[in-house]
Amino acid sequence: MAGHRPVRARHKETSRVEGKKILVTGGTGQVARPVAEALAGRNEVWCLGRFGTPGVEKELNGHGITTFHWDMNDPREAAYEGLPDDFTHVFHSAVRRGEDGDVNAAIEVNSVATGRLMSHCRAAEAFLFVSTGALYKRQTLDHAYTEDDPVDGVADWLPAYPVGKIAAEGAVRAFAQVLDLPTTIARLNIAYGPGGYGGVPMLYFERMLAGEPIPVPREGQNWCSLLHTDDLIAHVPPLWRAASTPATLVNWGGDEAVGMTDCVRHLEELTGVTARLVPSEVTRETYRFDPARRREITGPCRVPWREGVRRTLQALHPEHLPS
Repeated sequence: MAGHRPVRARHKETSRVEGKKILVTGGTGQVARPVAEALAGRNEVWCLGRFGTPGVEKELNGHGITTFHWDMNDPREAAYEGLPDDFTHVFHSAVRRGEDGDVNAAIEVNSVATGRLMSHCRAAEAFLFVSTGALYKRQTLDHAYTEDDPVDGVADWLPAYPVGKIAAEGAVRAFAQVLDLPTTIARLNIAYGPGGYGGVPMLYFERMLAGEPIPVPREGQNWCSLLHTDDLIAHVPPLWRAASTPATLVNWGGDEAVGMTDCVRHLEELTGVTARLVPSEVTRETYRFDPARRREITGPCRVPWREGVRRTLQALHPEHLPS
């Protein structure tokens, strides 16, 4: 497939990025913030965003991160005035998810903002765009999706989101080649861990605590490839090293296939809190990845999902774990 370059696993050196000037978008989120904070110790890191959450900008500054106020909804080139253009690496995670249902706005904002950002950072050594597995055409619940599987951008739980990501991927592919900017498109699975709100497993646990129903398929269960924050952070440098033109395309998830119903049952076992699983036609669909191509680039993951969920609970809800 175009964009795939066989790469030897470099997992022994995944944490070694030093002396670089790195730009991160979406730096207050579940995915990008731990990446930015982990890289800030040995690199000059800048985070772009609106920083609407009280105190978050000060917290990032406390990690030695430079913040720059930026709204991806602003299509003007002037939105980048005052921003340096000599970044060596870019991690682009910011997204207009489209909770308002406006598909056209999701397409325009995500693609234009991405094109502007790539143009501004055209001299970078590598550009990493965080996409999503939600754009794949739905097959069986336990299908292991590869990068060559068809896409359709249908997600009943958030219709505009995958369409916006498909549009942004098109912009990324085009600008990578037009600007000769080495790029990786990483289609993210479910990232989780002790930072932020904890990811989808903790969203389910919050529903469990509130006694709220959790929609599940009428038959079988949704499967996914959970990716713990520790592994996500370790994967970023090799994903940058795999950047190419045409853009390298890779599914970004964990090594293990995880049933989401099994995950909820594990939460029950760990905490004693009961889950209300309700069969439904519409659920938060998840996708299991074939990890082969990603393992070529990053090597294996190191955090087993059951241990990762326990550690996340320990960090965010320790009162619900036995002492």
